[in-house]
Amino acid sequence: MPLWTCETCGAQFPDNDKPPTSCPICEDERQFVNWKGQTFLTREALAERHRLVWRDDLGLSGIGSEPSFAIGQRALLVPLGNGCVMWDCVPFATSEAIAHVRSLGGLKAIAISHPHYYGALADWSEAFGGVPVYLHEDDRQWVTRKHSSIVHWTGDHQRISDDVTLLRTGGHFAGATMMHWSRGAEGKGVLLTGDIAQVTMDRRFVSFMYSYPNYMPLNAAAVRRIAAAVEPLAFDRIYGAWWGRNIASGAKAAFAASVERYIAAIA
Repeated sequence: MPLWTCETCGAQFPDNDKPPTSCPICEDERQFVNWKGQTFLTREALAERHRLVWRDDLGLSGIGSEPSFAIGQRALLVPLGNGCVMWDCVPFATSEAIAHVRSLGGLKAIAISHPHYYGALADWSEAFGGVPVYLHEDDRQWVTRKHSSIVHWTGDHQRISDDVTLLRTGGHFAGATMMHWSRGAEGKGVLLTGDIAQVTMDRRFVSFMYSYPNYMPLNAAAVRRIAAAVEPLAFDRIYGAWWGRNIASGAKAAFAASVERYIAAIA
């Protein structure tokens, strides 16, 4: 039986002879149901219409879909010893993209910021022997395809290695997560934020939203909590959720300025 992928958010669902009747992620107020109605593609149909490409994105290898599919995020591969951590995920996996990741040492783990980017996490884990997929426990209800590789971590911190740590910041989702890579940016530190703190188009600031497509801002208390979680960390660079949406240097000062600017704007 085929596996199904939501055409609007890219979440993968279990195999069934018929597509799901609805996608709970899209029915949530942070996302939306496609104007033409809820539609799903089989894994095979998705791979026929789209391909995965990889390229350098400010020193990290990224993987994304061409043409863009669903929300359009790209995954990033963060070096981890003799392999990589995949940060955020894409809605499908291909043999060519898997071979590219193998050329970088393979995957040691997958970590995902929030449910909008869960994608084909199970397929990517299985391609590398069932590597752990770190999702925060507070977002367990949004998992559309349960899998034995998923690690529902709890609390505010989850260490993946000596230099890679997950932070539960909350905000966009209860379990919204960022990843800190202390050895990144030539040892100055890197923060991978997804769109929990989204890099703005001028790439000088970040901003915050509860719902991006429905234009619902995040409240000041939630933004201050995010700022408090990030403040102890050393980082000079931020990677956002899409190609090129990064702050190349001076990112910690930019983050602090962004928090003040945002709170002043919604006051």
